[in-house]
Amino acid sequence: MSGETDLDKMLATLDVERRPGRFAFVSGDHPELRPVAAAMIDEAEGTTLVVPVDAARSAGIDVEFEAAWLTLTVFSALDAVGLTAAFSAALGTVEIPCNVLAGYHHDHLLVPVDRVDDAVDTLRALAAG
Repeated sequence: MSGETDLDKMLATLDVERRPGRFAFVSGDHPELRPVAAAMIDEAEGTTLVVPVDAARSAGIDVEFEAAWLTLTVFSALDAVGLTAAFSAALGTVEIPCNVLAGYHHDHLLVPVDRVDDAVDTLRALAAG
C-alpha cells in the first residue's frame, strides 16, 4: 500500500495518537536497554536509543528530556513533501519542541511531556484548517 503524497489530503486526514508512557533519549552503548528501545538511531557519534524513562533511570542514566510519543495517524508516503514542515511550523508557533522519527507508515513526534496536551490540540487544529 502506498502512502498519501497530496499535502492537503494529508492534513485533512491527520489525527494524532499518544503512545502510553514517557520516553527518554539515551546516547551511548547501553546493551541492557536495547531490548526495551522503541527506536534506535546509529550516528557517527554513537547510538541513540529512545527508551521508557523508567528503564533509563533504572540503568543509572540521568534523564534530561522526558518526552511524550505522538503518532500521526495519516499514512504519508516516504516521498511526500510538506507534512513535516507543516506540523513543525504549527508546533513552533506555540513554542513546542518536537523531535521527529519517520517510520514506514507514520511520523512519530516526541514532545515535552508537560506540553503533550498543547501539542495534540495544535496538531488537531492544523488538521481542522
